[in-house]
Amino acid sequence: MSTAPGTEPGTEPAVRDAKPVVEHRLHPVTPLRRAWAPIAVVIGWAVHDPDGAQRQLTRLTTTTLLLGIAVLVPAAALYGFLTWWFTHFAVTDSELRIRTGLVFRRTAHIRLERIQAIDVTRPLLARIAGVAKLKLDVVGTDKKDELAFLGEAYARALRSELLARAAGFAPETAHEVGEAPVRQLLKVPTGVLAVSLVLTGGTWGTLVAAIVVPSVLWIATESVWTVLATALPLLGAAGASTVGRFVGEYDWTVGESPDGLRIDHGLLDRAHETVPPGRVQTVRVVEPLLWRRRGWVRVELDVAGSSNSVLVPVAPREVAESVIARVLPGVTVPDKTALVRPPGRARWCVPLWWKGYGLTVTDTVFAARHGLLRRRLDLVPHAKVQSVRLAQGPWERFKGLADVHVDTGANKTVTARLRDATEAAELLRTQAERSRTGRREARPDRWMA
Repeated sequence: MSTAPGTEPGTEPAVRDAKPVVEHRLHPVTPLRRAWAPIAVVIGWAVHDPDGAQRQLTRLTTTTLLLGIAVLVPAAALYGFLTWWFTHFAVTDSELRIRTGLVFRRTAHIRLERIQAIDVTRPLLARIAGVAKLKLDVVGTDKKDELAFLGEAYARALRSELLARAAGFAPETAHEVGEAPVRQLLKVPTGVLAVSLVLTGGTWGTLVAAIVVPSVLWIATESVWTVLATALPLLGAAGASTVGRFVGEYDWTVGESPDGLRIDHGLLDRAHETVPPGRVQTVRVVEPLLWRRRGWVRVELDVAGSSNSVLVPVAPREVAESVIARVLPGVTVPDKTALVRPPGRARWCVPLWWKGYGLTVTDTVFAARHGLLRRRLDLVPHAKVQSVRLAQGPWERFKGLADVHVDTGANKTVTARLRDATEAAELLRTQAERSRTGRREARPDRWMA
């Protein structure tokens, strides 16, 4: 039997039986999204140089303007079509391939086992068109690759298949797994969200500045234009931060599924996100001053390689703690009586504010508190600690104090401030040992594990 040069006997049938890679295109509505790029360039030039844009517009005749529109619109449509035509994606046994680029070609090879989260987002116009966008969180990358847009039903089916592949299901059965069932844990009422935003200190601070600063300027200058130029941006900033958060956190729902915690939210841009199991590095419980009488807290996250940062925008403490228990199994949030303040001599380093610091270390987490007006309690599981550092400034050394810094896998640091120097040295030693033990006993960072 003869074989082709450089081919070992017996390998030809395997090559013949190799499964062909089937490439797919995005939804046909995608060119409409990408056709805006040339128009955006023109708008960007006009914003960057408004005087030049105004001079050019005054020189244009009606005929020239109509000809320009007649050229620009088809050019934008052609650009959108070509970028859609040259964009393909394919799912193989081991990776997701995304080929993009009209002039400069780019191919992304995303290993399926490296996928840690896939979010489904549906902007308002996409919801009207019945399409959705997939955003992929991949271990070791900061930028998210995305598939925009896909039919809504197909996007959910593809997400389920990719997550099943990432969990280790065979390629021939992954598409049959379907989306994992969800059990709802929390739903934030619209009224509670609205009241919480009104009671946020940042909103009131901006409103006070919008009243005080223009009043002072009016007394000093008596110029209406100066007052308006100052007041309008301040009022706009206050409204944008409050309204923007309300729109983004509207109908916030947290559910539990085998592939992690599911988060659905958004009024205009509807998002379907997943907090991947085992990837949470830090949980942060935030308690603004005006929320305390109502017993509300906000829960934020640091997730390695992911943009997910909010778990619960507002909820009663006991409800929030029950959700935290699902993110960090076996972890109990320490109450304020368990947190030990720095020694009294710390007041010479940070007068008054030293009372806002606190520390406790349990069998499962390193917990440090900061702040008086806006309390923040950071919880770091021992298994997620990458390094521990002790730092002392000249004045801290004089007072026998030190700071202990705990670095996590999300490139964030949690600090226990103004501890007794002897306590800090012992904490440095014992925390390093706890971290080693925690990593040996940690659960695997896998889907559906």
